[in-house]
Amino acid sequence: MAVLNKVSLIGHLGADPVVRYLPNGAAKVTINLATTETWKDRQSGVKKERTDWHRVVFFSGLAKTVSEYLKSGSQIYVEGKLRNRKWMDNNNVERYTTEIVVRDLQMFGKAQNAVAVSAPIVDEPPLSDDFDDY
Repeated sequence: MAVLNKVSLIGHLGADPVVRYLPNGAAKVTINLATTETWKDRQSGVKKERTDWHRVVFFSGLAKTVSEYLKSGSQIYVEGKLRNRKWMDNNNVERYTTEIVVRDLQMFGKAQNAVAVSAPIVDEPPLSDDFDDY
């Protein structure tokens, strides 16, 4: 049976990247990526807009690239997979999140000179629920 878990997005960073380090010393960078769609309402003719926010994470080499070259407002293309995680917070409340683990990154704009970066398959840490970064 075939399986596919793939996400592709083009959007803008809502804030500067946040860098954290895993217990093994590997870098993990988290961003919030905004994707905005616009359309014209058929009945009123008024332009409408909706922005969705996506939690996006980068590991190791990609994390270093993102932390060095991107900032709030940067436009990027990311491709990766969806991952759901759960953990217990400091108050013993079970928390959940859905995030996009990035494998490919394309940066847009003059400052980045449209750099494309891909992560090797080994660039992803094991699925661990001990990331208390919320």
